[in-house]
Amino acid sequence: MSLLNDDYRSKGARRQLVQMLEGKGISSKSVLQAILDVPRHLFIDDSALHMHAYEDKAFPIGCGQTISQPYTVAFQTQLLDVRKGDKVLEIGTGSGYQTAVLCALGAKVRSIERHKPLYIQTKERLMRLGYRADLVYGDGFEGSPSFAPFDRILVTCGAPFIPQSLIDQIKPGGCAVIPVGDGEVQRMCRIIKEVGGRIVREDHGDFRFVPMLTARQ
Repeated sequence: MSLLNDDYRSKGARRQLVQMLEGKGISSKSVLQAILDVPRHLFIDDSALHMHAYEDKAFPIGCGQTISQPYTVAFQTQLLDVRKGDKVLEIGTGSGYQTAVLCALGAKVRSIERHKPLYIQTKERLMRLGYRADLVYGDGFEGSPSFAPFDRILVTCGAPFIPQSLIDQIKPGGCAVIPVGDGEVQRMCRIIKEVGGRIVREDHGDFRFVPMLTARQ
């Protein structure tokens, strides 16, 4: 993997970030290793912000979108419980940082982005950095039925409701992690589809995301 401009200072800052995430309750060794391995500063276009890339903050990435704070990325990823080789659908590619974390975990990622400028920019970035993911420009509410079912589905924007189309695309025995709510604050939900088809919904607290929209931009 070609990680351009990943210097010793950035690697040291990631080690400190991992220690902070452990202190906030992130316990998955594989998730922490992925956070350690992925150079978050290379997913932020504004070079003036690179020195702040490993603070636990969200930053703007254009099109009214943000790169989520590291704790949120780690929390969602830990809930998703990705195993190497899992087929994962991501809704909201954004900067590609979460996509890269999923790739670092060994997932086979198909990611949907509704903003065409971000889709084009992020596709080039992930290729340049050596992360192999299947990026799609489209409507996240629809998911990707022709490629379903998925072991895991991750939504990285605030959904006003849980789309039935996404539930239908979860493999029995799989799960989805979705922040749900149409206000400024969403509830983090994990939707588990048991092998027999029964749906179990778990609540994992308040988070803030940009809204999930249907229209492609």
